[in-house]
Amino acid sequence: MPHIFTHAVCRRPGPGLGGGLTTSDLGAPDFALACRQFDRYVAALTECGLEVSVLEALDGHPDAHFIEDTAVVTPDVAIITFPGAVARQGEQHTITEALAAHRPLNYIQSPGTLDGGDILMIGTHFLIGVSDRTNEEGARQLGTILESFGNTWQAVPVGAGLHFKSSVNLVGEKILLTTEVFANREELSGYKRITVPAGEEYAANTLLINGRLIMPAGYPATRAQLKTLGIPITALDTSEFRKMDGGLTCLSLRY
Repeated sequence: MPHIFTHAVCRRPGPGLGGGLTTSDLGAPDFALACRQFDRYVAALTECGLEVSVLEALDGHPDAHFIEDTAVVTPDVAIITFPGAVARQGEQHTITEALAAHRPLNYIQSPGTLDGGDILMIGTHFLIGVSDRTNEEGARQLGTILESFGNTWQAVPVGAGLHFKSSVNLVGEKILLTTEVFANREELSGYKRITVPAGEEYAANTLLINGRLIMPAGYPATRAQLKTLGIPITALDTSEFRKMDGGLTCLSLRY
């Protein structure tokens, strides 16, 4: 069964969010609109039954609202990451206090790098994307920690794309929503797969929380496929975060 979440931690975007890392050519984000979209996101998490803690914006770190990259939180432990982008290293130290109240902590150590956006938890099994941000040593360190708590894991080469969860996410009991690039990957062969149509790849970053799907607004073909699962769907506008290569999973740590 998909994990039941009770808590989440989010961080507010700061006025310098447009200075963050991005490969997008969609223009500069509108700070006021990003704040409204963030508030609606927090409200959606609350509507899913989560107790949400909201941290203030982190000066000098314009990507810090993409808080998921700073940790991997399981029912047993919170693993503090070592971000793969040099500009984001240091963000992980600011999350330890919030998580230490709920989980014992462990740490990824250099030369390992790891971003939480590359890690997909499916019960006690973890898919670990090896990407530009998560290297093989980071994946190995995380796998060793996960195994010590009775979990299993598999590394998945990401290739093109920022993070694994930009392209693959859990949307039901052993059901994955994937882009076409991952639709026939051997590492995913044990799961039913729903493939997002061409042109709607961004919608693959859909979030399953406590029996509800939170998806980005504006992707009708993907929404029509997800409706066949019989799960309630909330669609949120994430236009300003998309401009900075971010999506729904990036904006919170759920546990």
